[in-house]
Amino acid sequence: MSVKDQIEAKLREARLARDEATKNVIGMLKSKILLELKSGSGAEDNDALWLDTIKSYVKQLKKTIAEYEKLGERGQQLLAESKFELGFCEQFMPSRLDEAATEALVREAAAANNITDPKQVGKLVGMVMKNHKDDVDSDLLKQVATRVLSGG
Repeated sequence: MSVKDQIEAKLREARLARDEATKNVIGMLKSKILLELKSGSGAEDNDALWLDTIKSYVKQLKKTIAEYEKLGERGQQLLAESKFELGFCEQFMPSRLDEAATEALVREAAAANNITDPKQVGKLVGMVMKNHKDDVDSDLLKQVATRVLSGG
């Protein structure tokens, strides 16, 4: 079943359950897709477009959540909404390696390229991302690389 079909099924379920939060996030995703299709970029309505759109929105949500967390009590309502949207979107994202598997990749790349200086975190992250971009979470990768090069 395509991503679009999965989302349409979720929308039908949300309508029957009168789940406004789910209907809102799906409406927003569909709106982003429609904008891209009408932008003249030549994009086609396929799984790649849906996944790219969802991936982009997940990245945006993570930044938004970090900002709402800084607001403390004032940002709690918006924080909860953003976390819900993030959870909804992540179910369509390909699974990523866990911390242990990510650390194994980092240690392997560091050893193979003789990288030991903590100032070379960016270089190490770049090397791992070059071959495993779709497998690793970039934020987790940076944290693990920093820890490994710091002697952890």
